[in-house]
Amino acid sequence: MSRWKYTKGLHDLGNGCWGYLVPDGSWGWSNAGLIADGDATLLVDTLFDLKCTGEMLSDMRNAVPASEKIGVLVNTHADGDHTFGNQLVKGARIIGTEGTVSDFRRFDPALLLAVQQDPAKFGRPGKFIAECFRPFDFSGIELTEPTETFRDRMTLKVGDKRVELIEVGPAHSLGDALIYVPEDKVLYTGDILFSAGTPIAWYGPIARWIDVCNMVLGMDVDIIVAGHGPISTKEDVRKMRDYLLDVTEKARPLYEQGMDFLNAAYKIDLGGYRDWNDAERVVVTMRTLFDDFENAPERPVHVPLPFFEMMKDMRDHMGKPPVHHGYCDHDH
Repeated sequence: MSRWKYTKGLHDLGNGCWGYLVPDGSWGWSNAGLIADGDATLLVDTLFDLKCTGEMLSDMRNAVPASEKIGVLVNTHADGDHTFGNQLVKGARIIGTEGTVSDFRRFDPALLLAVQQDPAKFGRPGKFIAECFRPFDFSGIELTEPTETFRDRMTLKVGDKRVELIEVGPAHSLGDALIYVPEDKVLYTGDILFSAGTPIAWYGPIARWIDVCNMVLGMDVDIIVAGHGPISTKEDVRKMRDYLLDVTEKARPLYEQGMDFLNAAYKIDLGGYRDWNDAERVVVTMRTLFDDFENAPERPVHVPLPFFEMMKDMRDHMGKPPVHHGYCDHDH
């Protein structure tokens, strides 16, 4: 059992490393992190809207006075639930992979706001998007992308603490990065790890994502802050890797039979994974897998999957799946 409860707020991981959690990790409810040494600070990701991010930054300032002025913000990838609050970290260096910057403008808060205001205008996907993201307020968000990029690896010093940025995408997204604090054996994964929930592969290739999981399993790491879910360990990485392996193994014969990805998503037996949060995400991962199979062994990075179409397919796949709302709900 983890020594950290899965509760909303800032969790002290020891020696200047912190994780900020927002249960229950479903659509939009993401985690962030803080690394501090002396007066130096590094923030890992922001949250999905300005209110949630502002609340997080206030909690950080109360616990770690040095975080009044964040020196560096690293975005693990471009998804809005990890970046839409960037504008509130004024004056910080904002760093991401080149893939993150390339992908950044694909996530438009104005469009999400329009869907919330009139979901019927956007058909079945609009209704599902509005339901998933109901608690968030997308008004006033100004996309604030990284101003510094890196490829492969980058080493930073936060005070006397060494922090390694490691590019591992495309996998979940085009520009995934890990943030590693070797002396403390702490790793911030962004959406490379969905802990206690179903991963979703918007880019792939899935085999690359599996390789990244295996790489993490070989690292000297004790504590992992996932992109979604509770404070984790390598066992959680192993569980998610095994999900990706199992879905890949079950998908291939369906592909070879000539079945299309959506029918395959209906047919596949998820077994115990069926009870994971957001099991409908298998639809997106199945489409990515079929793209992988089609282009193997030399699979280029494909264009982004059509977000609205995939949201419709997920809604249709599960009928009316339960949508899990976290604890930064603006209705309460």
